Amino acid sequence: MAKLTVNNKEYEVSSDPSTPLLWVLRDELGLTGTKYGCGIAQCGSCTVHMDGKPVRSCITFLRSASGKKITTIEGLAGDQPHPLQKAWVEKDVPQCGYCQSGQIMAAAALLEKGKKPSDAEIDSAMSGIVCRCGTYNRIREAIKLAAMGGEGGE
Repeated sequence: MAKLTVNNKEYEVSSDPSTPLLWVLRDELGLTGTKYGCGIAQCGSCTVHMDGKPVRSCITFLRSASGKKITTIEGLAGDQPHPLQKAWVEKDVPQCGYCQSGQIMAAAALLEKGKKPSDAEIDSAMSGIVCRCGTYNRIREAIKLAAMGGEGGE
């Protein structure tokens, strides 16, 4: 049995230690907000936070996650939507929505640094999170909006 802290809740899981964290989250814990995209850490749809840092859960094995604090899209906010989730809606970011949890988790890690990021910083933090619908400009606008506390945008 491995012990995990996911979204501030303690779990004991019985999966093999070599199981990717993505499958433990989805199949054993029922947290399906984290998506499977490519399985080789190239698309970013499976991004979660591990001890506050974004990681690709499709290649992060249970043995590496044991004892760490994991945050998924379900645990990003409390009772109210996270500022990024509000900005995503306001800027009409999602189209198909498949990459959105990974996008939001990567953006949340960027904003945890406590500053208003430049376009270059946003592009760097978000590189590797693939949006096949091409909503990158709206993603950038939503991140800026959330960084400003939800007022304004650019």
